[in-house]
Amino acid sequence: MAVKIFLAGIMQGSHRKATLYNQDYRQKIKQILAGIKNIEIYCPYENHPRSLSYDQARLKEVFLEHLRKAAHADVLIAFLPEASMGTALEIWAANQAGRLVLTISPLAENWVIKALATHNFLTLEEFAEFVRQGDFEALLQSRLKAQEK
Repeated sequence: MAVKIFLAGIMQGSHRKATLYNQDYRQKIKQILAGIKNIEIYCPYENHPRSLSYDQARLKEVFLEHLRKAAHADVLIAFLPEASMGTALEIWAANQAGRLVLTISPLAENWVIKALATHNFLTLEEFAEFVRQGDFEALLQSRLKAQEK
């Protein structure tokens, strides 16, 4: 059975208009994880690239769907170069469901990150090194064994 990963992260951030933060980080994270076997990554942006044009009903439906997916994933990986209310709620949902929450953020003193993340990486490079050294897979294995008990 594949390990389900929910790829969370800033989309609109604090923009006051309907515009997106650069989403290139999603591909970078997927490249970092490319060597890991038996994982399934769900990316909200890839599944809803035109979400800024959704009407209120569709927007709410998709947002609540993402919160459910975050809570049901085995691991949530969140990229937060700055605060994001939507990502904070996804982190909350995953944490409340007992999931692994890995954040990539320089906001190490942010209470959402400090209180709810299993581990925070200050940079993408730090996260990449964690994966390269096999620590990500070890963490997954440890969590899966603990769940079997």
